[in-house]
Amino acid sequence: MAFNVTLRQSGRQFQVEPNEPVLTAAVRQGISLPYGCKNGACGSCKGTVVEGEIEQAPHSSSALSNDEKTCGMALFCCVAAQSDLTIDIREVAGVGNVQVKQLPCRVNALARCADDVIELKLQLPANERLQYLAGQYIEFILKDDKRRSYSMASPPHHEGPVELHIRHMPGGAFTDHVFNTIKERDILRFEGPLGTFFLREDSDKPIILLASGTGFAPIKAIIEHAVFKNLNRPMTLYWGGRRKRDLYMTDLAEQWAREVPNFKFVPVLSEPDAADAWTGRTGFVHRAVIDDLPDLSRYQVYACGAPLMVESAQRDFTQHHRLPEDEFYADSFTSAADRASGLSLPMLHRSCMWTKKNPRA
Repeated sequence: MAFNVTLRQSGRQFQVEPNEPVLTAAVRQGISLPYGCKNGACGSCKGTVVEGEIEQAPHSSSALSNDEKTCGMALFCCVAAQSDLTIDIREVAGVGNVQVKQLPCRVNALARCADDVIELKLQLPANERLQYLAGQYIEFILKDDKRRSYSMASPPHHEGPVELHIRHMPGGAFTDHVFNTIKERDILRFEGPLGTFFLREDSDKPIILLASGTGFAPIKAIIEHAVFKNLNRPMTLYWGGRRKRDLYMTDLAEQWAREVPNFKFVPVLSEPDAADAWTGRTGFVHRAVIDDLPDLSRYQVYACGAPLMVESAQRDFTQHHRLPEDEFYADSFTSAADRASGLSLPMLHRSCMWTKKNPRA
């Protein structure tokens, strides 16, 4: 028997089947809720169970703490309804008209951007065009039906192959394949576009773009889309890595800084070595934002990359530097290892009144 789910803020309703994740049911019925990893690791789909009973499947403790569960919060990507529900979670405007497809693709080109980063370009069938929002991702469907998620680095208006940035994770089934055996003209299959990390064009606020490592990929798409649309909003890119080689497309970012009006680029290294001869900013990349902009009340932030960076930025920006919670947009690049670490056991939530991305490897 299906259960009814009511969104407290809008009053919209949808149905969820037994053992079906609430998020899956919402997306299937055209209800756009925030999400990222879809496997309990990133916390993007976190909301509150206002009324009803759920069973929370295992998830990362960093995405949902025990204190949050006690207050009725849940990760709706891995929640099964045990009764009719009323939930409190922000709906996402602008995703509804984008069609999710499963498509074959051909490897068009492979290029090393760094020792551990490959730029992978995918050619779609001649009669297909992938419509997506700048910042969204696709999921490769592997032979064992496991999935691996990667953000598109090319902007939606780009007519050529779809561009991805793949960082090697030694021992990872997919990235080992990309770095060791895949070749041009090989056939892959994916589903997309997915995710609710994309540029909100209905705002005129200045934009802070915060990236670590290959979190630069969707940020690149957002920047190039904003330039194409002549949005003319001030944009500052803070891109962090451990070593200079981790910032694998600094020439492009520096070109934007020279050519794009109101665009600034701030590279930040956390552990530069002597060979880098680094004279730029050092430390945690999100701290560089705080040093420059201690009051973020008038800004919009897009953060992408390592989970620790995203979590730290969200906490510090919203709790201590006046960034409105609904102006922080993020895509946390979780891996199978991230999800495995700190998994919480299932928990059944009963009525609690409260007024308040698959892995890469």
